[in-house]
Amino acid sequence: MTRNVGSFDRTVRIILGLLLLSLIFWGPQSWWGLIGIMPLYTGVVGICLPYKLLGINTCKTRQQTSPSTKP
Repeated sequence: MTRNVGSFDRTVRIILGLLLLSLIFWGPQSWWGLIGIMPLYTGVVGICLPYKLLGINTCKTRQQTSPSTKP
């Protein structure tokens, strides 16, 4: 699978995932904090299945440049 999550999106997902996971230890101490595993995983791996299904791609693509020919 190709990556479809850009760097800014990945950073936000990792931070959000860690914040949600911290709810297990601090705050309400609820198991609902395990929901943070999904944004953390997609942020680390860079692949989001719902993005793939919807055709969304926030990852910047590199433009291929043709090598210049010098005489």
